[in-house]
Amino acid sequence: MGEARQGAVAYRAVLLAAGLLVLGLLFEQLVTLLLAVLITVIVAIALDSFADRLQRWMSIPRAVGALIGIVLGLGVLAGIVALIIPPFIDQTNQFVDDLPEIAEELRGQVADLTGANPGEVSDRVQNFADKYADDPGQLVGPITSVGLGAAGFLLSLILVLITAYYMAINPQPLLSGVRSLIPPRHRDDADRVMGRLRSSWIGWVRGVVVDMLVSGILLYIGLTIIGLELAIFFAVLTALLSVIPYFGSIASGLPPVLFALTDSPGKALLVLVVYTLVQQFEGNVIIPLVMARTVKLHPALIAIGVVVVGQLFGFVGLLVAVPVLSMLVILVEELWVKPMEEADRARGTPTITRA
Repeated sequence: MGEARQGAVAYRAVLLAAGLLVLGLLFEQLVTLLLAVLITVIVAIALDSFADRLQRWMSIPRAVGALIGIVLGLGVLAGIVALIIPPFIDQTNQFVDDLPEIAEELRGQVADLTGANPGEVSDRVQNFADKYADDPGQLVGPITSVGLGAAGFLLSLILVLITAYYMAINPQPLLSGVRSLIPPRHRDDADRVMGRLRSSWIGWVRGVVVDMLVSGILLYIGLTIIGLELAIFFAVLTALLSVIPYFGSIASGLPPVLFALTDSPGKALLVLVVYTLVQQFEGNVIIPLVMARTVKLHPALIAIGVVVVGQLFGFVGLLVAVPVLSMLVILVEELWVKPMEEADRARGTPTITRA
């Protein structure tokens, strides 16, 4: 009897280990799938809100309103690309023409920093360039990867938009399906949770749009005043990366500072000052107003949560870090904190009132 019990325990342990191994192997794929579903739901909620407003204000059918929302979104994206590409190409050509002179200036600066003589630095750069010039095939792999990545992104974007569109024009069957999975006595609670999630995510989308517009406009004005070339490109880049709170603005500030350094250290310092001022305005005004009031998350929680979510889910996780954090906070409050407080009140135990 004891041997049979030990055998059963060993069998269960083996099954548990095998299950954990399979889960570990599938973790990346599962995370990718969950993030794709989350992004699709957020886009669908935004389209649903836009279609609701058009239906109330102008009596436009939901299907047409959601389609208008997609067209407007893609139109803004196309406009941004059209705004960036021409000056970017012109400035890139100019940069290539000035590259020998810039390289000569940077060679002396790098030599001062590294302690190597200018000739040695030049030889290192030349050897690095010759390695790819003599064997262009080495560039095929990276270029192919970039091309496949871009094609995969476009395909995923199309799939997300199509799915979100059909979710937005008729969300009721999906909501009813989710409610049917909940025990009847908890369905009112599920409705409240889904309502809170919807309000939080809509507030985040609106806040991101405001943050992008304000940050991009302020940076464009500041960079234009100090005379930095490619001001439009760097302003739009910062606006796009502002979807990542705090860290996006820091990452987007490095390229313009380095680019300005090729002109002069003084120009690089001015660029750094402009980015610091805009970042301070964003961190002390925009993010607290947007995230703390619409998403109801403390700025410190956002800063820490972005790092954690980025470590767990990679770069794509950074883009939806705030919605993930808001979802976790809402679920913890609804599934743990509130039931615990209600149980304490039922027992007559005093609870601490949250601000």
